[in-house]
Amino acid sequence: MKEQIKKFLNEEQDPKAIEKVTSKLQDILMKNEEVGYIAVQKKPALTVLPDSIVVTNKRIIICQPKNLGLSMHFIDYTWDEIEGTFVKENILGSEFSFSTKTELQVTIDYIPKIQARKIFTYAKEQLDILKNGANSISPITEEVAPELIQQPELQQPELVEEMETEEVTNFAEIMPAVSNFAESVVENTSASTEKKTSELTQDELFAKLQNYKKLLDNGLILQGEYDAFKKEILSLM
Repeated sequence: MKEQIKKFLNEEQDPKAIEKVTSKLQDILMKNEEVGYIAVQKKPALTVLPDSIVVTNKRIIICQPKNLGLSMHFIDYTWDEIEGTFVKENILGSEFSFSTKTELQVTIDYIPKIQARKIFTYAKEQLDILKNGANSISPITEEVAPELIQQPELQQPELVEEMETEEVTNFAEIMPAVSNFAESVVENTSASTEKKTSELTQDELFAKLQNYKKLLDNGLILQGEYDAFKKEILSLM
């Protein structure tokens, strides 16, 4: 875990706070859980024991030092509990907050603006992944499986052949349209980015990043293309 500290020091995080948080995290991380980003509170006055926000691929963890830093209080919320995330930029830092499906509102203030934007983007991506994963749990299985069970065994080969023929035919018909659609979306998005990216608001940049993520999830662009678009947009935030 200590070797990973360096990657969380890109946006002026307090090294001591990061080291303390990561040393405690290694005891509470679940199997296959990976830390994506850590944001550290930075108040105008000297903050000896700042709060931290840790986002992983499974949850958001609020880390609050207690007993003069000798212990750490953790509060976590899994992504399926979270309804939405928000960032409010103030003169002195930003407020990162999120709401839960039980109408609980959690806010951490005095987060440096760049850190708040990064953690907001990561949270949006995780919620988008969760949403797309839930939507992809197949109505097809619910509809097709009962039909296969009810059909006599001798009729199943005919059903399979009909489905294969229909899929190939439909695929051949829709591929040009899908291809043209993907090309036009990428071209239009790239063109707008090149022309007026500097004039886009933060919300528009986030929306553009989400559009690229949807194209990636639908297989309309490659991972490398998405990474390039993401890097370009994040550099402007």
